[in-house]
Amino acid sequence: MRAVGVGLGQLLLALDATLVSLVDAPRGLDLPVGSAALIDSDDVRLGLAAAAGSADVFFLLGVADDEARRWVDNQARERVPVAIFAKEPSERLVAAAVAAGSAVVAVEPRARWERLYQLVNHVLEHHGDRGDPVDDSGTDLFGLAQSLADRIHGMVSIENAQSHVLAYSASNDEADELRRLSILGRAGPPEHLKWIGQWGIFDALRSSGEVVRVAERPELGLRPRLAIGIHQPPAGPRRPPVFAGAIWVQRGSQPLAEDAEDMLRGAAVLAARIMLRLAARPSTHARRVQQLLGLTDEAADAAAVAHELGLSADGSAALVGWDTVRTPHPRIADVLALSASAFRRDAQVASRQSRVYVLLPQTQTRSVTSWVRGTIGSLRAELGVELRAAIAASVAGPAGVAAARTEVDRVLDSAERHPVSIGRVTTLAEARTTVLLDEIVTLVGADQRLVDPRIRDLRAHDPVLADTLRTYLDSFGDVGTAARTLQVHPNTVRYRVRRIEKLLATSLSDPEVRLLFSLGLRATERSA
Repeated sequence: MRAVGVGLGQLLLALDATLVSLVDAPRGLDLPVGSAALIDSDDVRLGLAAAAGSADVFFLLGVADDEARRWVDNQARERVPVAIFAKEPSERLVAAAVAAGSAVVAVEPRARWERLYQLVNHVLEHHGDRGDPVDDSGTDLFGLAQSLADRIHGMVSIENAQSHVLAYSASNDEADELRRLSILGRAGPPEHLKWIGQWGIFDALRSSGEVVRVAERPELGLRPRLAIGIHQPPAGPRRPPVFAGAIWVQRGSQPLAEDAEDMLRGAAVLAARIMLRLAARPSTHARRVQQLLGLTDEAADAAAVAHELGLSADGSAALVGWDTVRTPHPRIADVLALSASAFRRDAQVASRQSRVYVLLPQTQTRSVTSWVRGTIGSLRAELGVELRAAIAASVAGPAGVAAARTEVDRVLDSAERHPVSIGRVTTLAEARTTVLLDEIVTLVGADQRLVDPRIRDLRAHDPVLADTLRTYLDSFGDVGTAARTLQVHPNTVRYRVRRIEKLLATSLSDPEVRLLFSLGLRATERSA
């Protein structure tokens, strides 16, 4: 299942002429774009680019003209890219790409590739007109920036707390150097930033929710601006609002609307809400991993999702489920993702509530177990976090991942109830007996009709006899073993057993009675 994607034309409009310009689009601008990949000269030379073959658009970083043309020809045999992005593409490269059916997009030479890649993925994941019900206009910062720009007749940019541009409206020829360089991902001119800082503008944005006016500085080429801080609700009582970023509006030759400041205040409220939603929701990639693991209600083709994630449909994989033993760590998913990515570059990580799941394609059980034990030890030593892990090894292909995740959850659920019986690191095979018995006892305990009332009465009125019966049954009727476990004389056990048989009006030599009583004792012991 591939993402619906954003149309190529829509993507280029969001990126703006400041960053990119279309050279040619032989198949038009309506083709959907759902994913992007970076390709450098080493990828092409060493044949590593094939791993990214499922992407829709490619950024060619420092790839020589001849190598780029060969790569385009090879790529077209597998799957024609929707577009390739290159800085100053040659006529020969353009001709080769167009002949293959790919659009060519020229990237501004001063643009930073990582900045462009970040913006493209932001548009793909959060643009409001994707046809994806999960991604609505309530999470579209680009849409908010353009709507504000249209309403108040200025050029808008939305930045985070570190002054990195998250979204912006379309620019025109009146965009000054500070705006252009900010969008390109380059540091603003030092004299501009120094002047803004000296006048206390950054401090004002952080400390209040009022609109700040930034005067024109012709000698610096700095046009007049309005700005307002974006503040989110405090993390706790009696704490101040959290500064999350700022909205900047550069004025051109056309005056701003009379109510521009009011509109800017409203935009700051909407931006804060959008940024909270984006922080709380998973990315497109994370949702695909969740779909593969069966963590969502969305029906998905496991093979198609795996292909989109770049995972092989052949060979077995390992799935590790993690849970905290005591107090959860607020960033445990991120910490485990770092460890998993260091262990395997193709590791896929997803989380739900306190649990984290790591899928390791084509990995041997022994190496996984060693990594899991090492990770548990490291996090205990470095963060004071106690973890428990269940490993499902030899998961057969993408179709088996969701079922393996269910089995892992069964082990972790059982381990919560019986931490002594199930170790900190276990496999499905090792824990199967404990898990099955635990689940049977849980079902028995949940239905009063399945527990013999004689056992319930014995537990309530004479706990000592109940414990003796449980130990005697677990010892297979061996009086000596039961006596050692209870630390009493064997005759005491014999006396108690005779008393139990009399009270319950039955013989403990009947195997069906022993099975029924054993389950009932476990169920009532848990409830007690």
